[in-house]
Amino acid sequence: MRVVRVQYAGKTFYATLEPDHVLCLNKDIGLNDPIPLDQVVLLPPVAPSKIICAALNYHAHAEEMGKTVPEEPVLFFKPPSSIIGAWQAIVLPLQSSRVDYEGELAVVIGKPCRRVCVAEASEYIFGYTCANDVTARDLQAKDGLYGRAKGFDTFGPIGPWIETEVPDPTALTLITRVNGEVRQEGSTGDMIFSAWELLSFASSVMTLLPGDVILTGTPPGIGPMRPGDEVQVEISEVALLTNTVTAEQVQDSEFTVIQ
Repeated sequence: MRVVRVQYAGKTFYATLEPDHVLCLNKDIGLNDPIPLDQVVLLPPVAPSKIICAALNYHAHAEEMGKTVPEEPVLFFKPPSSIIGAWQAIVLPLQSSRVDYEGELAVVIGKPCRRVCVAEASEYIFGYTCANDVTARDLQAKDGLYGRAKGFDTFGPIGPWIETEVPDPTALTLITRVNGEVRQEGSTGDMIFSAWELLSFASSVMTLLPGDVILTGTPPGIGPMRPGDEVQVEISEVALLTNTVTAEQVQDSEFTVIQ
């Protein structure tokens, strides 16, 4: 089942996505009839309290970066304010001279969980979607940390829907294209820690809430984006996420860059 988050008649709600309409999942708001697609505004599919990300979680990417495979997941966060939906623009900030795409499988939490074992992790997953862990690579190198490099507005493209029926999240093909050219192609089977292991590990640290997102890492092939690019993240059996890229346009009087 494909689940979208939409706006219609002044209301924001989740709905199932059908070929030419949506069906509201919240029966309490009185929208029981099919709503034509051209009458709704498609929103990012999640509004999470937190976005938890796994660093260096593909064997081939670790090799690409010349890094040692971690013994346990290495987590960092992206702010919810970084989220944009499908077909919205990734904005390259003035502070950075290199901003990279990182196509990723995203896990959407379905119910509150804390200290969940790996064997039970799937029970707490609502579904999966596509994400792009956009990264200012030069700022990551400069800071030695992830917060600024991955936290800019628009650096969290996700969507366009949540797929609730994914038989095996360890056997998916992930492809990232820039202007139609394949830049990344990998299998979730190359993950160092599976989606279930990441959920279990994260829940051993903090309570995960419905709508929270876990980004599961990126395969090899990361690279820069430029204004005018179209970037697509496609994951088999899940979704296809498309975003354009533009440069930040700010007047000098409105903005001061601290180097």
